[in-house]
Amino acid sequence: MGYESWPQYEVSDADIAQVNTLVTELEKAGCDPGLGLFHDGAWELLEGLPAGLRCFLEDFRREESAGACVVRGFPVDDVAVGPTPGSWSVAAASTSTRREELLLGLLARCLGEVFGWSGRQGGRMVQDVLPGRAHGGAVQREEWHTEDATHPYRCDYLALLGIRNPAAVPTTLASVRDVRLPAPLMRVLFEPRFQIASGAGPVAVLSGARDAPYLRIDPGVMGGAPGDRAARHALGALMAELERNRRDVVVDAGTLLVVDNYLAVHGRPAYPAGPGGSGRWLKKAHVTRDLRKSRAVRASAAGRVLLSG
Repeated sequence: MGYESWPQYEVSDADIAQVNTLVTELEKAGCDPGLGLFHDGAWELLEGLPAGLRCFLEDFRREESAGACVVRGFPVDDVAVGPTPGSWSVAAASTSTRREELLLGLLARCLGEVFGWSGRQGGRMVQDVLPGRAHGGAVQREEWHTEDATHPYRCDYLALLGIRNPAAVPTTLASVRDVRLPAPLMRVLFEPRFQIASGAGPVAVLSGARDAPYLRIDPGVMGGAPGDRAARHALGALMAELERNRRDVVVDAGTLLVVDNYLAVHGRPAYPAGPGGSGRWLKKAHVTRDLRKSRAVRASAAGRVLLSG
């Protein structure tokens, strides 16, 4: 069986020039894409992006034909962005990556509504993915999972933009579209028979169309109910299929990876910590297709921060 092919877009010199013009204007205006105010008006700015790039992201969003897509070729000035910070608060206090944050904010807005979590990185809309604490000289592995699988208002898309990745540390991906399981197992996975750590269970692992399902899974916090052997067997078979179909994508400097959080799981292998200030650094944005569905956990109808997480 062949793997799902991730759609890819390579930015042209003309694309880069057009994006730079827009980003420079926003940077001079003092725009901060970490704040919700920027995203409230960002839809007016999208026409300033290259039409081909906008169409690529819109097709990915509308057609749901792949678990992820990749955009490559944006320039990142390694000297200008400075050393990889030791914490998100240090990164947030700096403007050295403001251009990259603006770019990510605009591209994410092409997919839907950008939002933040009150309990994460001060509720900022654009967050930092940093090496964190190393153990035995290595940054620990992040097992593959649906982003915020335990939360009912988890994102539709996770957007990652590379700032620095000198060791070419891959992001691991696996799509439910590559899963091949017998019909009886699929039927079980569509049933609400699975416990989840948040206490929201029992929940179904698969939902949506039977021939093109959506996925919600996190092996670390999810399992079949006690005594439900069929559920445990089906979940184990699904995890084995996802593991068998796992692929790597290197999010290096200037690369955008968008994960469809309803179709694909993602993770990361362990990697050497490396010297201080030179480690892997990504920017991250959470995007929803429908901000209204989370109204119960936002302070106002226009708010973009979910009071959770």
